Amino acid sequence: QVHVVESGGGLVQAGGSLRLSCATSGITFSINAWGWYRQAPGKGLEWVSAVNSGGGSTSYADSVKGRFTISRENAKNTLYLQMNSLKPEDTAVYYCARYLGRDGMDYWGKGTLVTVSS
Repeated sequence: QVHVVESGGGLVQAGGSLRLSCATSGITFSINAWGWYRQAPGKGLEWVSAVNSGGGSTSYADSVKGRFTISRENAKNTLYLQMNSLKPEDTAVYYCARYLGRDGMDYWGKGTLVTVSS
């Protein structure tokens, strides 16, 4: 059974930073691409970032490019998202999931809430 657990969310002032973590088990983490997604209050799910299996190729939504950094530690089956220069519009529940490209995503957890105050 696959388990995905996001953590690291919280309340931060605009301009601040947070580092999200995503611990996985029950799946061969290292051979898959993984991504971060978010859902703001009252809005749909938005793709944020993705990283390939080796960690050498990353991609970002325009809304977070230059502020967020995705990374992974395959030895620990863990995905990270470093978020800097946070804005109130970054407020959302953040999820990590296996990234399937145009096929979407699967295997995600319950998410972690990030709240950015102005």
